[in-house]
Parts: sequence; structure tokens; C-alpha cells
Amino acid sequence: MSHCGWNSTIESLTNGVPMIAWPLYAEQKMNTAMLTEEIGVAIRPDISPTKKLVKREEIQGMVRILMDTKEGKSIREKAKKLKVSAENALSEGGSSYNSMCELVKDIRTR
Repeated sequence: MSHCGWNSTIESLTNGVPMIAWPLYAEQKMNTAMLTEEIGVAIRPDISPTKKLVKREEIQGMVRILMDTKEGKSIREKAKKLKVSAENALSEGGSSYNSMCELVKDIRTR
């Protein structure tokens, strides 16, 4: 379960963890839409946590979806694929690794 702040989102994705999205404010709602509707690595309650109480039965149901259903399997597989992509980007020669090396080189020359 995640509030879908950017740091939490990146941490979950780089570890291949699907999410139950629980946005509260700011960019969290936008991140939730991206994670659930575009990327497909999260689910969210039917009732917004900021508008009404979400009952434990609904949370239990979301956990069961992620763990025991065909939909959940698909979400878990997408999360694992993103983990592999993140590992590739962070490894030597990957896009994030190369960008960080360029930044360090630029800082050293200044």
C-alpha cells in the first residue's frame, strides 16, 4: 500500500513491487492515475481515501486481487518487467548510469 509519492513510487517500481494506490494530496493523485491506468502496476480503492472511509474488507479485497487473481498476476508481471528495466538503466552502461557519469564529469570540469 502506497500513498504514491514520487519517491515511494520509484522505490516500489525498482523493486518490482505492485501497489495498492492510496493517494492523499498533491502529485500523488496524478501518480496514481499513471500507475493504475497507464502503466498497470497498481490498483486503487473504489472510494477515494480522502473523501470517505475505506473499509478493511475493501483493502482485503485489493490484497486478494494482487495475490490471487489473473488480474493480479498481470500486475505483478508488469511490476517485474519494470524492475528489470530499472536494473538495466542503473547498471554500468545503462541510461541512468551514463547520465549520472555525465553529471559528475560536468561538475568536475567546472
